[in-house]
Amino acid sequence: MMQSPKLLYFVTEDWYFCSHRLPLAVAAKSAGYDVSLVTHVNAHGEVIRKAGIRLIPFDLSRRGMNPLSELAVLARLIKVYRKEKPDILHHVAMKPVLYGSLAARFSGVPCVVNALAGLGYIFTSDAPKARCLRPIVASAFKSLLNRKKTRLILQNDDDRKLFICNHFINAEKTKLIRGSGVDTEVFSLSPEPTGIPVVMLASRMLLDKGIVEFVEAARQFKGGGIEARFVLVGDTDVHNPSAIPNGQLAFWQSEGLIEWWGRCENMPAVLQQANVVCLPSYREGLPKVLLEAASSGRAIVTTDVPGCREVVRNGENGFLVPLHSVAELADALQKLIGNKTLRHKMGVRGREIVVNEFSIEKVIKETLSAYDELRTQ
Repeated sequence: MMQSPKLLYFVTEDWYFCSHRLPLAVAAKSAGYDVSLVTHVNAHGEVIRKAGIRLIPFDLSRRGMNPLSELAVLARLIKVYRKEKPDILHHVAMKPVLYGSLAARFSGVPCVVNALAGLGYIFTSDAPKARCLRPIVASAFKSLLNRKKTRLILQNDDDRKLFICNHFINAEKTKLIRGSGVDTEVFSLSPEPTGIPVVMLASRMLLDKGIVEFVEAARQFKGGGIEARFVLVGDTDVHNPSAIPNGQLAFWQSEGLIEWWGRCENMPAVLQQANVVCLPSYREGLPKVLLEAASSGRAIVTTDVPGCREVVRNGENGFLVPLHSVAELADALQKLIGNKTLRHKMGVRGREIVVNEFSIEKVIKETLSAYDELRTQ
């Protein structure tokens, strides 16, 4: 009897795997793969096990910088890979891509799929630490991403061009798969709530998600005669250098500028409470929350940057505004807050775009195809 090919995912956090990769892993299992996951196990271990995915707990600090500690992490990962002997690895996000690809080289894993959902802090921040790390990471990309039987999945064409034009990777080793997909039945078209319009930003509470610009736009509405509730949904991320402290979020709430709901697990229900969804991000891979919002029939205001402009067609299903421009962000929000007919029209169009271009079925099919291509090379 032929043994099932072993597929091993490496993701930093169990919640992220559940949110972004669990349907793919389940589909891979149905397609005949023996599927396992290496991740930090927090609150979602049982969900993953019940889905039939074997769990390998692994602690990895996304902010870890101590060379000795990081070498120890790499040594542990090599040990895991050598023990598991996967036929194919799928790494998700910057650190798993770098550490996982290096560990794969020392472990003799034949096929490696790397996936980046954006360029992250190192490539989007102008902080000294980010500028210092940038050439090191770029050099690592060139060394690790061009090996035989590897593929790099990127979520938008801007990122793909950046990687190719900077010679991080050869074009034939890249694959464009637009996001992690949306279950359009779960995120179904729903009517807007009644009452004072709710403008919602749902993400990790990071500076580079445009949280400050969102709050300042809310400030422009305060006392201006236009009623709207500005809501932040999500936790801060202590492992990310651009995390906004809880105290700052609480202070903005005490000023009456925003409502901070914290982390919410049931995103379909949360999005149903929004009239407009906003994400003034500095750069994205392909923001899942905007796809989910569009699938739910919500008009969107976001920045004209890579990733965000993949989802929003300006004037069709929302508005694109310049990066960092609080005035234009507030102006676009005002147009939607005061026009329910326009919101509905844009919401219906957004739903059409997601169903046609970003469904979970499409993403799963394209990713499984990437696995098959590598294994048959």
